[in-house]
Amino acid sequence: MTAGSAAGTKPGASGGTSGGTKPVVPRGSGGPRGYLTLGGAVALPVRRVSVVVALCTVLLTAVAAVATLSLGRLGISLADLPGALTGGATGKNAFVLERLRGPRLVVGIGTGAALGLSGALFQSVTRNPLGSPDVIGLGAGAGAGAAIVALLLPGTVPVWAGALAGAALAMALVYVSTGSGFRNPGRLVVAGIGVAAIATAVIQYVVYAVERDKAAVLTAYVNGSLAARSWDHATTIWLVLLVTVPLTALIARRLSLGEMGDEIAAGLGAEPRTTKSLAVLLSIVLSAGAVSVAGPIAFIALTAPQIAKRLTRSSGPHLTLSALFGALLLVTADLCAQQLPLFENLPVGIYTMAIGGAYLGFLLMREWRKGVL
Repeated sequence: MTAGSAAGTKPGASGGTSGGTKPVVPRGSGGPRGYLTLGGAVALPVRRVSVVVALCTVLLTAVAAVATLSLGRLGISLADLPGALTGGATGKNAFVLERLRGPRLVVGIGTGAALGLSGALFQSVTRNPLGSPDVIGLGAGAGAGAAIVALLLPGTVPVWAGALAGAALAMALVYVSTGSGFRNPGRLVVAGIGVAAIATAVIQYVVYAVERDKAAVLTAYVNGSLAARSWDHATTIWLVLLVTVPLTALIARRLSLGEMGDEIAAGLGAEPRTTKSLAVLLSIVLSAGAVSVAGPIAFIALTAPQIAKRLTRSSGPHLTLSALFGALLLVTADLCAQQLPLFENLPVGIYTMAIGGAYLGFLLMREWRKGVL
């Protein structure tokens, strides 16, 4: 990768440069800006403050990961942890690392990153801080699909396949209901609320119609959980990331141009309609992949991009930072789910709903005061 400057130069009084070239930093840009380029196809915007925030986020995620593996009765001691991670785990440590907490941690990091990236793509396309996939009914649709498969068609179709089908159907209904696809943010949120309400009604009906002990199968897909995850789940979510992240990098520059408006973006060759369609498709694939391994974990996709935007104080889709913050939020929430004594073993989705619901209320009030809603 090579770095190329995207900043302009400040002209001197004589028409040349005064004391050499100096970067012109627009207000709210978050500091000097350059691009990391890979060949001629990929150009990712980079700012100094973004790099600092990203490094701090990675460090905090690492701290949360160590705490996940080491805290509690079954935790691996800090003295034994380096050896266990390098292949020297035996006995209890091997069980905790390979079967109990290791897969759960890896799935949590991958799922959080997928949800954060999904939310950043969706918010970039809709230009709306409320336009995340879970807010417009993807999670509820996945839960409805899982409910029908797990409780009404047991053993015939995998539960994850039902979740994916439900998520896809929910997005199709939202797309048709708006009358303008995903282009109108206001209609998107309203249609999503309606589809989510219908999907929730389906879930409640299915749970009510079957025996209570069978309904326990649905718990993870209704609230979202990382309990009892396996390396197969980890492989699934990381394969989704492996496929979608390069495609996201290819459209990152066009998404940035889209922040200036469709007409300007089209004039610069960004093809806004194609870019939006691809971004929405990638967002749905990422969310559906996360749902398939962990259930509809709420509000990570909504909050992670907004945190990234506010910490860097800059415009743009914040794709990398959104993925990093998504991983940090989910791993931290799952650490609370495992270790808080008053609420032990609650699904992690309950924690994310509590935090994200409050944050959604804040965003709604903010948008209302601005006259957007």
